[in-house]
Amino acid sequence: MRTSPSLRRKLISVAAVSAALLTAGTTSVAVAQEPAPQASADLAARTEAAPGVTAERLIVGYRPSASEAKSNKAAEADAAAKGKEAGEQLDFQRRLGTGAALVDLGEDLTKTDVADVIAEYQADPQVAYVVPDRLNKPQADPNDTDYAKQWDLFEATAGMNVPGAWNTTTGTGVTVAVIDTGYVAHSDLAPNIVGGYDFIADTAVAVDGNGRDSDPSDPGDWYAAGECGAGVPASNSSWHGTHVAGTIAAATNNAKGMAGIAYGAKISPIRVLGKCGGYDSDIIDAITWASGGTVSGVPANTNVAKVINMSLGGDGACTSATQNAINAAVGRGTTVVVASGNDNENVANHSPGNCNNVISVAATSRTGAKASYSNYGSLIDISAPGGQTSTGTANGIYSTLNSGTKTPSTESYAFYQGTSMATPHVAGLAALMKSANSTLTPAQIESAIKANARPLPGACSGGCGAGLADATKTVQAVSGSGGSTGGTTFTSATAVNIPDAGSAVESPITVSGRSGNAPSALQVGVDITHTYRGDLVIDLVAPDGSAYRLKSSSTSDSADNVLTTYTVNASSEVANGTWKLRVQDVAAQDTGRINSWKLTF
Repeated sequence: MRTSPSLRRKLISVAAVSAALLTAGTTSVAVAQEPAPQASADLAARTEAAPGVTAERLIVGYRPSASEAKSNKAAEADAAAKGKEAGEQLDFQRRLGTGAALVDLGEDLTKTDVADVIAEYQADPQVAYVVPDRLNKPQADPNDTDYAKQWDLFEATAGMNVPGAWNTTTGTGVTVAVIDTGYVAHSDLAPNIVGGYDFIADTAVAVDGNGRDSDPSDPGDWYAAGECGAGVPASNSSWHGTHVAGTIAAATNNAKGMAGIAYGAKISPIRVLGKCGGYDSDIIDAITWASGGTVSGVPANTNVAKVINMSLGGDGACTSATQNAINAAVGRGTTVVVASGNDNENVANHSPGNCNNVISVAATSRTGAKASYSNYGSLIDISAPGGQTSTGTANGIYSTLNSGTKTPSTESYAFYQGTSMATPHVAGLAALMKSANSTLTPAQIESAIKANARPLPGACSGGCGAGLADATKTVQAVSGSGGSTGGTTFTSATAVNIPDAGSAVESPITVSGRSGNAPSALQVGVDITHTYRGDLVIDLVAPDGSAYRLKSSSTSDSADNVLTTYTVNASSEVANGTWKLRVQDVAAQDTGRINSWKLTF
């Protein structure tokens, strides 16, 4: 005769207590203890049909000797009995080809409810196994003919893990503004192009015969030797904006060419770069217009972008004019993603990679190391594949282009390298995130990208941000099916004055309620007002007194203020306790203030 699960558990408990009493002596006995809680990841694996989706059915395999293994009526009765024990209404559905029973769990069960039902089956010695009826989705690669060349999307070593994100979203409903050289017609990108604008006011730079207009077509940005400065050699047209746009949103599964990261998104090409480059004034207006702001003399934007890609830059500090435009765009809800630069120097000396309120991107090679040309430093937020063609052309980033050396000719594809190529990877990811969760703010997008990055597979000296961006993990996080959206945040909003050329000051934050050690990617958000920020030395001090250098002083960093997020490997530190932000002004003539700072676990 089979014993009911509830009675069997009672008999086991009595036997355990009896055995304990026989051997206890003076030892106290704890009775009827609950098992340790399952880890959340284990709970999900046992109770989910897909990431974030609670199972609606179970597959139950009975031992061959069990009547339920042969009789549907017995399996149905057993399901009803197990459901009654768990407080749920279960229903036997059918017999599978293997002989296992498919059991329906009813409606609106939580993962805990499902776990209780599974526990009832697992407690029955006649049950060989019980597993959720999992939901599977197509995993085929895109049918684009050159997809195999896009190592940056899928390779395990240093790819950005993009294909897994496509199970959740492809970027539908999001427009990405590519502020660049404009767009040259390409059939593998055309389905995703929407209206943009040509913001180049100087006709010598525009080389299209006029100033600003609604046609962002790229006529070519070639120049002769010496035309862009003494000693500057001649250059063919780059078709740079088209290459960037292809990485973000090339048409996909169209049996030709390449795949775009956010191939369901739309691209608004905005032209600011022409012969010899482009002016800040045009770029500022482009940022404003792209994000839905008003620019005098320019019609209202009917394709407002929630993501801006700027694969461009120059030397020097981020000017107040550029910073104000970025701040306004972010305030309107647009995420601004920028290239850190290709000078193999500290990004602190290169704008807009050193601006606040942006996601500043460094480039990695196919091995996952910092690309030899990429800028670096504490202001880098994240790294993404940018390619390294010096180790082989195929190690660059493959995207849409044109074969014309000066003016447009036939459409083509090519491998490029640069932080310009890394940046659209992150812009594409931001579009996927915004599509998966339309409520995300730019700050939340940045935080989630950093929190779900993985360590660089290769070397980086000088600072490469939170690591290598991981599209699948990040999209899972913001869609509620895994990953981390940034964790718990502890904040200090108490202002602390920083004396001029004086002693270090400290601002404390007490962390409590955490278990174990701090994470390997602890996010340290800093808001400091200080003219000529190169005077400042900033450290994070752990509860045990260990100091982690966030920022060193620099005589060449003349920009104002520090408003950024640093990533610290604090995995050797206990999380709970008092953490401190230590700031010292090491040079004369400027004072400042710690406005606030925060720790995100």
